[in-house]
Amino acid sequence: MEEKQGEVVLIGTWASSACTRVELALKLKGIPYEYVEEDLKNKSELLLSHNPVHKKVPVLVHNGKSIAESLIILEYIEECWNTTPKLLPEDPHQRAKVRFWANYYDQKVVPIFHIILRAKGKEEREKAIEDLSQVLKVLEEGIEKDFPGQNPFFNGESLGYLGIAIGSNGCNYKAVNEAMHAVLISEKNPKFLSWVNAMKNCPLVEETLPPHDKLVARLRVSLASTQA
Repeated sequence: MEEKQGEVVLIGTWASSACTRVELALKLKGIPYEYVEEDLKNKSELLLSHNPVHKKVPVLVHNGKSIAESLIILEYIEECWNTTPKLLPEDPHQRAKVRFWANYYDQKVVPIFHIILRAKGKEEREKAIEDLSQVLKVLEEGIEKDFPGQNPFFNGESLGYLGIAIGSNGCNYKAVNEAMHAVLISEKNPKFLSWVNAMKNCPLVEETLPPHDKLVARLRVSLASTQA
């Protein structure tokens, strides 16, 4: 790919919820960008040159400069394109709380999804599913306490930073359930279910999420490789 000054390029892979985050933010802000699909089994020189430390997607390339890590990219987009709709609330304390729960989701919830997908036996998987329910309960209670009577997933009428951070991953729960023949997200966490279902009904989220059947097939391949 020949880079040009002023262009915005996203290096990603279609099944990555972290890449979906960045696409959601770019679309929401109305920022034109070029998308480059990366083969993570045969990483390109483009990816390695722009993210030599982690060698992972997503990577945003803006004016020839690279930014890695999805939450950092979201903040870069907000700061660089300081136009409406805004991803983060204006109040500094509200912004801090939104960032806190986005980080909680990445540090506590997402790793358990990976544990479940890689579990070798039924007992290990069931324990991980129960652990997932518990960390989601903490998320539910914490968000209700920090944002009483508010919807922190939307900033005004549009999807916000926290909605992008959680919705890009959580809204795929039906595909994960189908691929695993198990219920990962259940009525044990009714608030979380209602939140992600509301976000999934947002047209921008619906058009940006990976196709359901394609994602199910991809997850089944991943599951088969871990069980082999």
